[in-house]
Amino acid sequence: MNSDIFDLSQLPVGCLGTVVEINAAGREKDRLTDMGFAPSLKVKTLFKSPAQNPIAYEVMGAVLALRNEDASKIIVQEDNLL
Repeated sequence: MNSDIFDLSQLPVGCLGTVVEINAAGREKDRLTDMGFAPSLKVKTLFKSPAQNPIAYEVMGAVLALRNEDASKIIVQEDNLL
């Protein structure tokens, strides 16, 4: 796997990534996709809770919090920022 492709829970705060795939099936995959975590969409890590779980993300203009367990099923590629 390329070094700039990893699960969403590892995307650093303030960084932008592009969803590559969802490693879930059935209703769980549908739920994540409905929330906006669909392939080719952009996601940004906003902040982590004091315990580092959950983490807040911005996707499609909305702020969503995901547990690390769920975020680890979303594979992203970090976008290079200028």
